[in-house]
Amino acid sequence: MAEKMLKVTQVRSDLGHVARNRGTIRALGLDRIGHSNLLPDNPAIRGMIRQVQFLVEVAEATPAEVQAASKVTAAKVARKAKVAK
Repeated sequence: MAEKMLKVTQVRSDLGHVARNRGTIRALGLDRIGHSNLLPDNPAIRGMIRQVQFLVEVAEATPAEVQAASKVTAAKVARKAKVAK
């Protein structure tokens, strides 16, 4: 069975917050308000989300979102391999 994925979206700015919160937002792969990232549902990710729960929204990712994200990831890997040659 495939691992559950969470869709994490930044909804508030990290400006004016302590550096630890800004670092956690970056570790979740979020760059700006409205930016989303699909992450595996595990205790480490849940802990990071809990630390910045007032800055983000979390929802379970749909199978279509997971499939689209895997295609994008595969394309990025292929592009990196091509550049590395």
